[in-house]
This record gives sequence, C-alpha cells and structure tokens, in this order.
Amino acid sequence: MKRTLVIVGCLLGLNQLSFGQLDAIKKAPATVSATKAPAFDAGSAVTNVMGKLTPALTLTTKQQPLVQEALKGYFTQKANIIPMQAINAAGYNEKQRSYFASLKSKLAGILLQNQMNKFLGLKPAKPDPANVLTQLFF
Repeated sequence: MKRTLVIVGCLLGLNQLSFGQLDAIKKAPATVSATKAPAFDAGSAVTNVMGKLTPALTLTTKQQPLVQEALKGYFTQKANIIPMQAINAAGYNEKQRSYFASLKSKLAGILLQNQMNKFLGLKPAKPDPANVLTQLFF
C-alpha cells in the first residue's frame, strides 16, 4: 500500500511539473515581445528622408509630392516586415529588395536621369544608424 501511494504521489508530482513547464512556454512569447525594438514609424521616416533627398537631388516643387508619396508607400510596406528582420533575416532581405525595386521603378518615372543617378549614389556603404538614408536602402 505504501509503495502504491509513493508511486501515485510521484506521478502527480511529475504531472504538475510538466504543466509548470507548459505554463513557462506559454509565457515566453509575451516576455520576448515586451523586449522587442520600438515600432518603425513610416511617417517620420518619410519626413527625415525627404529632408535629405530634397536638397541632395534638387527636387522641384512638382517632384516633391510625388517622391513623398512613393516613399510613403515604400515605408508603409517596410513597416509591415520590420518584425521579420529579427526572426527571418533572409525573408526580410528578399521582401525589402522587392519593395525597394518597386520604389526605384516609381522614382524612375518621377526623377530625371541625373537625379536618379544621384539617388542611387546616396546609398551608404553599410547600414549606419546615424544616417537617415539607411532606413531607405537597408
């Protein structure tokens, strides 16, 4: 009888231990999401990048709203994939390249050839958080 009680007690203890681990697993994603990077603000990114591009490319008053609209679409798309960067870097890079190619296509219809060449020449050699254009190219 003692042996049976000890076995039943051990089984109940193991059962509680396994449920405790399940609770820890369920709580882990909430802990991770609380420590993730701040959200990407597409609106401020457009404003910051336009502040750099307007003088660098000598955008006309006709071109400015068109470029701003193209950037707004690009940064809105990019904001949706920013969380993917930490989880699936290859997938993020593929989507970002696709979105940037679409942006380049739109800008090619807005900018003159020499402005487009200047635009492509503004790409930083590597991502630099101090350079606003990093948000555009990376």
